[in-house]
Amino acid sequence: MNTTRTTIALAGAALLGVALAGCGSSDPLAPPSEDPAASEAPGGDTIVVGSQTYYSNEIIAEIYAQALENAGFEVERAFSIGQRDAYEPSLESGEIDLFPEYTGNLLQFFDADTPARTPDDVYAALTEALPDGLEALEMSTATDQDSYTVTAAFAQEHGLTSIADLAKVDTPLTLGGPPELEERPYGPTGAKEIYGLDLAFSATGDTTVEDLLAGTIQVANVFTADPRIQTEDLVPLEDPEGLFLASNVVPIASGDVADEIADVIDPISAALTPEGLVALNVQSTQDQMSPEEIASGWLEEQGLL
Repeated sequence: MNTTRTTIALAGAALLGVALAGCGSSDPLAPPSEDPAASEAPGGDTIVVGSQTYYSNEIIAEIYAQALENAGFEVERAFSIGQRDAYEPSLESGEIDLFPEYTGNLLQFFDADTPARTPDDVYAALTEALPDGLEALEMSTATDQDSYTVTAAFAQEHGLTSIADLAKVDTPLTLGGPPELEERPYGPTGAKEIYGLDLAFSATGDTTVEDLLAGTIQVANVFTADPRIQTEDLVPLEDPEGLFLASNVVPIASGDVADEIADVIDPISAALTPEGLVALNVQSTQDQMSPEEIASGWLEEQGLL
């Protein structure tokens, strides 16, 4: 997922330098008491919110930023930074205070061999793996991860809600996805080992969703925040046994500000659902709304603004 949704790390680092260089609007030689904006902020400091170069991540970051501003914090935005290699050092150094992340992907960044797979296990492992000075606030149920997805009509016809339910289907099933899926642990072999499923495989590549809608495959490997889940009426199947590494949206905060901002950010995590994240992404890709418009509309709808 990272290679298709982010820019080259060096370019991201350059963008980060520019963004952070512009984060102070007051006289840098003035003592703190002469900075009115800082004195008005609840903690007296500017909160720097970062984001990846990925529209969905930027929307979440903008939601955090607007909520903090509404709570009286001074906020600076350092968006569209790039890959983790580019922004992670700035998080660890305290140059960035808050960043929307994904539990499973971030855990693997720190612990490539983690055995954790389910949401709670991944979150617990992540809290242990984070470097000193960083804290994970409350995670959301919203995810952006691999899934086995079917059409709503197919789910209704066969009574499907989870991957395990595919065992009830009495006709042959073909799984579609990128060619490398066939050899990955969450491909047909993993489905057999964990759920006892016998799935044929078709390397559908960029036409996976189109093939699912055409019926040439019955199960598709689709990211859970893909806007087409809403626009094409698709159903990501639940994964109770942890075939996939769970990757829930989680705010990562500097330990210096985590306690101070938790009361603002944790309610956002509680309100952001899988379906809600997909809907936000639809507003970006289909409705061509800006992150600022999307964020303010969502916060108002949730009663958080």
